[in-house]
Amino acid sequence: MEVQPDHKKLIEAALFMSPNALGIEDLKGITGIASAGHVEAAARQLLEEYRARDTALEIVEIDKRFMFGLKEPYASRVGKFASGPEITKGSLRVLAYVSRNDNIMQSELVKLFGSSVYDHMKELAEKGFVESKKQGRSRRISVTNKFREYFNVTAMVKDKAAPASSDLS
Repeated sequence: MEVQPDHKKLIEAALFMSPNALGIEDLKGITGIASAGHVEAAARQLLEEYRARDTALEIVEIDKRFMFGLKEPYASRVGKFASGPEITKGSLRVLAYVSRNDNIMQSELVKLFGSSVYDHMKELAEKGFVESKKQGRSRRISVTNKFREYFNVTAMVKDKAAPASSDLS
């Protein structure tokens, strides 16, 4: 189903201007299209068009939300120019471990990283990158959609191997 070009241009402009991923409801409001199916089709067409182009830009989908991103190797080369929340080195290290071990218990993180985990978790939760749910005497930690959007992660990699102790310092 081919979508009216002006609607795709509106979606493209909205994705370009938004610092966050936009859902179908957001895009419906922008385009004035009432059908969620038509809006989703337009967004997917745009995603495929960018995928086929020889450009550094791409449109990615994360949980039925769409956003602009950069293809590799461009993203890693120019990422330093992006603005966003500053994260301390320790918190970034904990966040990297949580992202690879989603739904990990906070008590396990404390065993690996020490009691500083509590401060790191507070920082990461305040920035919206992790969420925690009480489970017994500890908390179950997982990454949020904001984390996936900010770091342009579309598929989580599960790796239960614990890092070597020298990697934690």
